[in-house]
Amino acid sequence: MTLTYDATVSPSAGRRFRAYTTRHLDELTARAGLSEAERLEVRAVATVLPFRVNDYVIDELIDWSAAPDDPLYRLVFPQADMLPAADVRRMADLLRSEAPKPELTAAANEVRAKLNPHPAGQMVLNIPKTGEEPFNGVQHKYDETVLFFPKQGQTCHAYCTYCFRWAQFVGEPDLKMASDNIDRLVAYLGKHPEVTSVLITGGDPMIMGEGVLNRYIEPLLEIDQLESIRIGTKALAYWPQRWVTDPDADDTLRLFERVVAAGKNLAFMAHFSHPREMLPELAQEAVRRIRNTGAVIRTQAPLIRSINDDADTWATMWRMQVRQGMVPYYMFVERDTGPQDYFAVPLARAYETYRDAYQQVSGLARTVRGPSMSATPGKVCIDGVTEIAGEKVFVLHMIQARDASLVGTPFFAAYDENAAWLSDLKPALGATKFPFEA
Repeated sequence: MTLTYDATVSPSAGRRFRAYTTRHLDELTARAGLSEAERLEVRAVATVLPFRVNDYVIDELIDWSAAPDDPLYRLVFPQADMLPAADVRRMADLLRSEAPKPELTAAANEVRAKLNPHPAGQMVLNIPKTGEEPFNGVQHKYDETVLFFPKQGQTCHAYCTYCFRWAQFVGEPDLKMASDNIDRLVAYLGKHPEVTSVLITGGDPMIMGEGVLNRYIEPLLEIDQLESIRIGTKALAYWPQRWVTDPDADDTLRLFERVVAAGKNLAFMAHFSHPREMLPELAQEAVRRIRNTGAVIRTQAPLIRSINDDADTWATMWRMQVRQGMVPYYMFVERDTGPQDYFAVPLARAYETYRDAYQQVSGLARTVRGPSMSATPGKVCIDGVTEIAGEKVFVLHMIQARDASLVGTPFFAAYDENAAWLSDLKPALGATKFPFEA
């Protein structure tokens, strides 16, 4: 299979990657028109939650004339009201007084501890019933799927403000999930023939160069039981140069070809939060090049207030994905971590948004599932709102479950217009427990 560049891609797209972090935050937020007091509050939030962006996102995606209300600006830049006002004041006072770094870090950690850094038992790495000692960097939550967190992939080209894995990026070793022990993963898979899929995730695995990525992927190609290898990434939106103009772009694509040639389904789990991320020709060329290797690109994102919380945005996004040969896969509900109160959309409105967007697209886009909550017992999908025996209820089912016997099981929850997560719901129709609580 011959790999070729698209001649319409600007030569300037080959520029070197440049990251901007908290030390650049004051200058960048001034560009958005924020006052000195507002910029201090944003910096206060950034002492608790991670901030990282790059020149591609700044120059190609953000509409600075609409900042700070622009959805792509809000996608990557902290907002002053993402944390409780008292916590923001506390951190701002420490910054204003130029408090020593250890004091600032200690205060930030106290705030982080209140934000549920690892939702859905993320630090419980193996299914307890296996009786094996957990090892950091591997999750085996569902029988057929293992998640692997490569040590070198524990950052991203830019950070989403709503990211449920924000705790990976704040520099606290006790909050990190990572491993560089591919041999131990291979040995684990040998003991678990029920595993047919490995998801390489992070951070973002595509932050790694081809040589490092190859070291993790090649051993998996020799495991007959594996049907698919998945790579979870936001890089198609935040740094498409990774597959077009980066020095190892062609080598990376050849690695993808080897995965497909080995008889594995290479599923590229692309995270797109807004249609604008798919507009640049560079991003479209990256999609074409990945698909030319035989990989399948599946798309997913959470429903996020102030960024993509309307049906037209999602319908447009799904149609663009189908047009470019990608497969719409999941609409997620914002997880119960970090600034959830700031970004969460109530479940009732989430369902309405999904339904109204779903009605606007053809059957090719109706591969998408949602709204789905990746909660402790599994992935819970909201199928609708209806009335049964005079009681208004949510209709739900388990897409995935720690207890595989519950997959596909429908159940009902009392309707609550303010509920934003599974823990906010109560059983309906006289039930005292949900199926996963039995």
